[in-house]
Amino acid sequence: MLMNETVSPKGQVSIEIFNSKGNLKEKVHVPNLVVTTGRNYIASRLNDTAQTDVMTHMAVGEGTDAATLADTVLGTELTRVAFDSDNIVDNVITYVATYAAGVGTGAITEAGVFNDAGANLGDMLCRTVFPVVNKAADDSMVITWTVTVS
Repeated sequence: MLMNETVSPKGQVSIEIFNSKGNLKEKVHVPNLVVTTGRNYIASRLNDTAQTDVMTHMAVGEGTDAATLADTVLGTELTRVAFDSDNIVDNVITYVATYAAGVGTGAITEAGVFNDAGANLGDMLCRTVFPVVNKAADDSMVITWTVTVS
């Protein structure tokens, strides 16, 4: 019996902007692309030899070029923060990151997940580009990123 099985990682991103009083101002849901470096990262983690650094940070930026499989950095990275949490349930991992007031301020149009704290460093797992989300200096932003391996 011939079995044809494909593993296809895909994700969803939820972006929430809160004003200085903690009230929700905007909520956006967008799909993301697990890029080639991310797919290679997932595969290498199966035998834990090539990739030892786990995903730890989320970055946002102002780049507007469409996400492609070849992406390794954001178009125009503004800032990167460490995850508040990461959690795996079955075949879904969820990353959550908070951008406090004054952090990542501007016209946000892209985001990515990385295994390094430094701007434009580390392995990119996934990237998404979306219509402008404006984060004012006194706003906070919470991004919840899920990656499903199915």
